[in-house]
Amino acid sequence: MTISRRTFSLGLASGAAGALAAVAAPASAAAAPLPPGANVVLVHGAYADGSCWGELIPLLLRAGVAVTAVQNPLSSLAEDVGATRRALDLQTGPTVLVGHSYGGAVITEAGLHPAVRSLVYLSARAPEAGEDYTALAAGFPTPPANSGLEFHEGFGGLNEAAFLADFANGVPRERARTLYAAQGRIAQTLFAGRTTTAAWHSKPSRYLITTQDRTTAPQLQRFVAQRMGARTMEVPTGHLSFAVRPALVADFILDAVRGLPR
Repeated sequence: MTISRRTFSLGLASGAAGALAAVAAPASAAAAPLPPGANVVLVHGAYADGSCWGELIPLLLRAGVAVTAVQNPLSSLAEDVGATRRALDLQTGPTVLVGHSYGGAVITEAGLHPAVRSLVYLSARAPEAGEDYTALAAGFPTPPANSGLEFHEGFGGLNEAAFLADFANGVPRERARTLYAAQGRIAQTLFAGRTTTAAWHSKPSRYLITTQDRTTAPQLQRFVAQRMGARTMEVPTGHLSFAVRPALVADFILDAVRGLPR
């Protein structure tokens, strides 16, 4: 699937299903073969852990790529970047580094690792070097999930009501409750961390925008994707696109894999 730098808008009108199939289909088995030795490293965001990729990982493995899911401690940006770099050190071939939500800040910093050849952002933060991303986000609509964030003794997460209605909107309820049970607890100072570099300046980047997102404003997603010059696609899901439309997200990632050097 070749995605142009214009944004594809999926499913916002009555022809949603057809549009979705039309865009997703080219990244099927009929597409160009994957380069040998390709790797995908997945970096989860806040309020999650590595289990959030449960629907996505089998699809990537079935396609023939090696997959690693990083377990971020969510205690500081520096420690999460360190965990990601350790995972990247273990890769033996060209790697696509994927970040969801806050994980986008992590891959923006860690993405200069020599194993990384391409970046994929899923509803993700994409800060400029040294940027106060919280201040940037304040210029866009406040997402409903923010009201459900609660802290205790320096760590916190989303309460159950906000998690199910806003973070995991569109995810089947049983799966959403499982994700809530596995929710990663974040340090109260986590979002104050700032990147020292922005790997998207030098690495090819793709950005998946979720138009029904209640955790990260779609307007903010569009802004950072355009600022990056990323190849973009829009999908009518909430924040956890990979739990709602895993095949679509797998194809989006595999398109980046197909672009790796052979």
